[in-house]
Amino acid sequence: MPSSLYTMFVGFILPMTLSAQSPVIDYHQHLFSPEAAALVTGNPGSPGIAARDVIALLDSAGIRRALVLSVAYTWGKASRAAVDDEYNHVKAENDWTAQQAAQYPDRLRAFCSFNPLKPYALEELARCSREPRLRRGVKLHFGNSDVDLDNPENVAQARKVFAAANGYGMAIAVHMRTSFDNQRGYGADEARVFLNEILSAAPDVPVQIAHLGGAGGYEPATDSALGVLVDAIANRDRRMRNVWFDVTATVGPEMSPADLQQIAARIRQIGVERVLYGSDAAATPLTYPKAGWAAFRQLPLTEAEFGVIARNIPSYMRD
Repeated sequence: MPSSLYTMFVGFILPMTLSAQSPVIDYHQHLFSPEAAALVTGNPGSPGIAARDVIALLDSAGIRRALVLSVAYTWGKASRAAVDDEYNHVKAENDWTAQQAAQYPDRLRAFCSFNPLKPYALEELARCSREPRLRRGVKLHFGNSDVDLDNPENVAQARKVFAAANGYGMAIAVHMRTSFDNQRGYGADEARVFLNEILSAAPDVPVQIAHLGGAGGYEPATDSALGVLVDAIANRDRRMRNVWFDVTATVGPEMSPADLQQIAARIRQIGVERVLYGSDAAATPLTYPKAGWAAFRQLPLTEAEFGVIARNIPSYMRD
């Protein structure tokens, strides 16, 4: 077989063959520069997580591609002491992530990130929008950044970032679950604020809600918040028309049958055609792509439903 045809076979046919048992794309991966890894772990010798590490894990799971969400936001984590020269660290982390993803352009796509409450937030979003390797989208982590959905000033600032991303045509991946560290309120009331005040500012771009609206696992607060968004879908609320949900780390290896049934019910209410698989940072074998997909497969969904989820591809990963 000519080499060009072989490349097409491996790059196109193989993912379709694997899709029945593995997702085509992992929608929630993270890279960590050595500097960011040292910041998070407190270990100055931490090697971080590089693109080659993620590629090896994807290969072991039979997954062709991944969306890589920058962890630059962690330099502005609200519950951590301020970092000297913070914004330069944020820029450096975003650029490092883009450079890593560029080593595998057919397999990895990078979103930039930052704390949306910081004074540099809109400046960094504008910079990312001009960077070809980062212009596809932005990751916002409300928990890490301590975006309090009960605080009107926080909500107004988050709305500005959503509106600006919409203006740049950048997709948004959002961890909307509020901070555990600071014990922020989270549930149906906060989800209504998100829907009415923040999501409504980005009507034209895809929005990927991480962890089914939670932070990994499945708690009553997550189900309460998710219920508001499910109701909006059922009511054909136009604000939900571009919204996707990733199931990253939602299903654990020893989850109760009742929780598995509830998650499956919510996925069906959302519609499997807008659900995406993700596995999260490869910091532990439990979050490796292969293990994450095996855990997700515990849900009482049909093979046809798993197949749809495995093959879903939003616009920000198509071109």
